[in-house]
Amino acid sequence: MPDPTPPSLDRVLVVGASLAGLRAAEALRAEGFTGALTILGEESRRPYDRPPLSKELLAGEQAPDDVMLRGADELDAEWLLGDAAVALDSDRRLVATAGGRALPYDGLVIATGSAPRRLPAFDVALPNVLELRTLDDAQALRAALKQDNPHLLLVGCGFVGVEVAATARALGAEVTIVSLDPPIAVAGEAVSGVAAAMLEEHGVTVMTGRTVTETVAGERFEAAVLDDGTRIDADVVVVAVGALPCTEWLEGSGVRLDNGVVCDASLAAVGVERVVAAGDVARWPNPLFGGMSMRVEHWTNAVEGAVAAARTLLNGSGPETEYGAVPSVWSDHFGVRLQTVGLPAQADRIEVVEGSVEERRFCAVAYREGRLIGALAYSMPKALVRYRIKLARGAYLAEPEVAA
Repeated sequence: MPDPTPPSLDRVLVVGASLAGLRAAEALRAEGFTGALTILGEESRRPYDRPPLSKELLAGEQAPDDVMLRGADELDAEWLLGDAAVALDSDRRLVATAGGRALPYDGLVIATGSAPRRLPAFDVALPNVLELRTLDDAQALRAALKQDNPHLLLVGCGFVGVEVAATARALGAEVTIVSLDPPIAVAGEAVSGVAAAMLEEHGVTVMTGRTVTETVAGERFEAAVLDDGTRIDADVVVVAVGALPCTEWLEGSGVRLDNGVVCDASLAAVGVERVVAAGDVARWPNPLFGGMSMRVEHWTNAVEGAVAAARTLLNGSGPETEYGAVPSVWSDHFGVRLQTVGLPAQADRIEVVEGSVEERRFCAVAYREGRLIGALAYSMPKALVRYRIKLARGAYLAEPEVAA
């Protein structure tokens, strides 16, 4: 079990030079930690913002310098970049790196995030088979889309897939999407319908209910063959079928792993002492949702969870450091903004309460067994605020509402 008492910390190691890693380091300093602070990152760059990778940066509206996160220079921290954690010895409190380092710590923040889920049919070593997780990925995709009328094949139709499709069409590319699920299925049928209509109107070919069974390739990817025999030739392919938490380096360390780092309600890692987790990699029982176990891969959780994890590392686990969070997601595509709060994907009933789906400007409320569990909106941000406030105040824990 995690140590409930605050440890004496002289050295804190943050593994993951990410948004969550940076915000955790900032929170440690803001909370009064004056000891040695080291930040280890696999990429050679300091932390940067990832949402623009599929939108503004990919479109050329922002340069790489524009997405770099501010504040890193003011931290009084040692940055070890271009080196990845490969193992954790929790008994000796050491992290081993790919570069041969053995980094000691008194307190450890795990902020290694997630990595793209890969499909066996695609060889990511080929120059035109891409993922979209890093700044280098986005720059490689932008270079491919700047060719004369390229044909982009997108495998997957979630938030990233729809955003990349919108950006690629604006750049003049031909775009085909292959997906088992409808567009942005995680947000429900109403959102899927709106997103599908926008994709069609902007000339994107969407093939749902299909999978890629094999690919044709030499030195480059040439074509994908679907389960119904359809062949799709393309100049570049982006595989965007979700992400997996980066926890391989923690195997055998004593940290409990189950689709992420299993944490207590204060984000202290279960199974070891003086270790917390934040961002995409953390799975915790969210007090605002009755202790429902969740792992949230979005920007807001990386920021809020990092602050909570830092406080727990300094003060220990307990009711005062529990992390009650309302998941919050946004996506910009085809000139409109989709926002969700809570967990609308887990709803058994969704009701449109303002606006109109037909007009693509609406707010819908999500219920699970009569309890408010989330809400979503296309182009109605103000309407969504009240439901985020309700969830933050414990609306999910209230008595179930009776459907009319």
